Amino acid sequence: MNVVKILVSLLPVFLFLAALVFLDSYKLVKLLSILLTLLAGAIVAVVCLLINSWALRWFAWEMAFYSRYIAPLIEETCKAIYLFYLVRSKKTGFMVDAAIHGFAIGAGFAFIENIYYLQSLQSSNLFLWIIRGFGTAIMHGGTTAVLGIVAKGLSERHASDRMRLFLPGLGLAVLIHSIFNHFLLPPVLSTASLLIALPLIIVAVFAQSEKATRHWLGIGFDTDMELLKMIDSGKIAENKIGAYLQSLQEHFPGTMVADMLCLLRIHVELAMRAKGTLLMRGAGFRMTLDPEIKEKFDELKYLEKSIGKTGQLAIAPFLHTSSRDLWQLYMLGKSRGVKRKA
Repeated sequence: MNVVKILVSLLPVFLFLAALVFLDSYKLVKLLSILLTLLAGAIVAVVCLLINSWALRWFAWEMAFYSRYIAPLIEETCKAIYLFYLVRSKKTGFMVDAAIHGFAIGAGFAFIENIYYLQSLQSSNLFLWIIRGFGTAIMHGGTTAVLGIVAKGLSERHASDRMRLFLPGLGLAVLIHSIFNHFLLPPVLSTASLLIALPLIIVAVFAQSEKATRHWLGIGFDTDMELLKMIDSGKIAENKIGAYLQSLQEHFPGTMVADMLCLLRIHVELAMRAKGTLLMRGAGFRMTLDPEIKEKFDELKYLEKSIGKTGQLAIAPFLHTSSRDLWQLYMLGKSRGVKRKA
């Protein structure tokens, strides 16, 4: 019976996470990254168990009130911290990434929480563990996935990663968690509703995100190719970019302007390689190691240091600095074993 309890209370959430990774046709999230996110969720669970224990001991709250209003706020806020770090550090480029990372945080959280209850409740009622495995555990993953989807969507729309853009998603996650803990429906119906609604939402988000990814790849690749051709042909001076760079000579030494142009070229090359990597992954191909990538990242780092912050700001209008474009360089560097600060 103990083995069965463990399986029904712990396996469903990990199977759901595996399904999300399988649905990601571009395979944007690495296994190591998922494992680290699971670990982060587990650590959050331990912290929340300590906070909950302390709060119930020091405040005269009834258990029902605490589980419906206080615990959802504490737990969802704590789960959001690592997800906020991933989005803020440009380690998630698309809503799909945010959804997978969010669900992984919830899965790690649910794993520790269910282990705790397996040890403390000692109940032989299999129905209880089915509800915890297919209901509570999936809820923890789902709420954080929804938070990631909403936060990433707002971040892209406003071209910002400020903390305030996380508040709507956090509020929605807390609301879903609180409603679940109110037990407005019988446990079976509540669990069934969650298992029906959550996959539909996630699949819809995946479809929309992949559509946007294909559109972005096509437009971005064409734009980068056009700019690279202008630089290689030496005709860059005939357009607005060249005119702007020439105007910079009035404010910067000629050698620095040359470094700016070199940095722009390398940045575009790396961006194109990253987009090409995504296109190949989407087509089912595995990419081989390119030793030149590390050299280009090293040269890029040198040029950034050479022109300084002022020089980088001067050419910022021609560099791809959106969330997705910064992420693609992070993804390319990480996939080649190169450390790069996005």
